[in-house]
Amino acid sequence: MCLCIPSSIVEVYPEQSSALVETLGVQRQVSTHLISEPLACGDHVLIHVGFAISKMDLDEAQENLAAYRQLIAEMDEDDVKGLLS
Repeated sequence: MCLCIPSSIVEVYPEQSSALVETLGVQRQVSTHLISEPLACGDHVLIHVGFAISKMDLDEAQENLAAYRQLIAEMDEDDVKGLLS
């Protein structure tokens, strides 16, 4: 099963159609090819298999992250590492 996870944009690389995002304290670079609107640092996006697939507002991102935190609290450490890698 694949899950999408909300992330906050830390840096935008328009020339590479990518961005550095932070998800629950973990940073990684993702593709922004699928989002046509401009992105900026501090924006929240939904990430799926390395692609930012849509922008989301802060309230929606916080609500989704709360659900992820609850899920993570019930998982063992190896499963959590796989979720965020």
